[in-house]
Formats: sequence, structure tokens, C-alpha cells
Amino acid sequence: MSFVDIQNEFMDYIKDPSLPLPSSMPLKRMTVYRELFFNNVKGFVSNSFPVLESLYEEDVWVELIQKFFVTHDCHSPIFIEIAQEFLLFLQNEYELTEDDPIFMLELAHYEWLELVVSVARATRELTSITPNDVTEKTLCLSDSTRVAQYSFDVQHISIDYQPTEPLETPEFFCVFLDTDEEVSFLKLTPLSAQVLSYIEQAEKVKFIEITQWLEQMYPQMEPAAIQQGCLQLLSQMVEKNIVLTPAE
Repeated sequence: MSFVDIQNEFMDYIKDPSLPLPSSMPLKRMTVYRELFFNNVKGFVSNSFPVLESLYEEDVWVELIQKFFVTHDCHSPIFIEIAQEFLLFLQNEYELTEDDPIFMLELAHYEWLELVVSVARATRELTSITPNDVTEKTLCLSDSTRVAQYSFDVQHISIDYQPTEPLETPEFFCVFLDTDEEVSFLKLTPLSAQVLSYIEQAEKVKFIEITQWLEQMYPQMEPAAIQQGCLQLLSQMVEKNIVLTPAE
């Protein structure tokens, strides 16, 4: 047996102990190895999704992590990326059971997004501006800012509050790092969410481009009202350091 075969056999057993014990490896030692790997992954996932975990009985939660551990092919040991792999597992590979809340996927995404924003690092050289600069400067979202939409009231879910039906209308959020480097959630109107999403997708854009786009999207609205509303929104976003400008 080649060394690669031995490694694969070792890792297969680590993931699933129902498989044959690797050649020449004592059961006690393999059990220690497996518990170490599994407990590390379980710790990463539990720390990333504390609200979701709190909604499960301990044995059911462990069983869920076990399914992830056995069936999902993770490509990174990095903490944040394991959390993302767990979310992908839930979204693409896992079938909800009667033990899972109906809002499971959205709550998991909400908690993952909080983690993503908390560890986000600047990838561009951006600088703050004042509300007076909005109409003249090139605008972009900070590298830590994300815009999200949810059909359930994920912001308030807890052991004592578990909705069984989606909201009549979706909720929109801007998730960002505030001036104290703390993760904050700002509830948005649908139109505000559209504007921030437009800036996010464009990466950098001028105020006039945003208003022209809005005028095309909402021809029934007066251009002056669009410009005034957009200016008010972006001024608020500038004050929170959500909207910045590329450094010159």
C-alpha cells in the first residue's frame, strides 16, 4: 500500500469510524485522533452559529455536525472558511428534517454574514468623506459592508422566538463595521437596499450615475425627488462610514 493510500485510509476513518480501521493502527489511538478532529470542527461551527446551535438538543446538534464532518469535503482548515463550508453544506447538500427550523438556512446565513463582516479586512485604499462630498466624489461601499435580504425575522430569532411563517415582505439589512470596529446591522428600506446593492455591484460610481439609474427604474417618480432622497440616504451612509471614496 502506498503512502497516499495510507493517508486516505487514515482520513476516511477519521471522518467515518464505521469504515475499517486503518492497517496497523490501534483503535485507541485512532479514537483519540478522530475525537480531536471532530471536536475542533464542532467547536468552529458552534462558535460561528451560536443562535442556531441554541435551538437544538445537544445530541441532535452533534448529529448535524457529524453529517457535515462525514459527507462534506472541506478544503481549508481556516476558521472563517469552515463556517462558510458549513453554510454551503446546509444550502447545497443537506435535507432539512423535522428537527430543523423552517428558517434554518436564513439564520445560518445571517450568523455567517456577521462573522464575515467581523473579520473583513480592507482590500482597497479608501477614505472617508463628508455629506457635502456625496454629489462630487466617486462612491463605493467599505470592504466590510454587505447587503442582505431575508424572508424571516432572523434578527430576533432565539429560543423563545421561532417564527413558523415567513414575513409578508422581506427585510433588508446593511451589515457593516461601525466606527468602533463592531459589527452593526442597519435595517433598510427596499429602495435603500437597491441603491447600496447597485454601488456594491458597480464597485465605484458617481452620484449622477446612481440617480440616472434610479430614474430609469422608477420613471413614475419626479427626478428631483429621486435626487433628494438619494442624497439624504447616501449622506447617512457616509456618516456611518458605509460609503467611502477611493483614496487619491
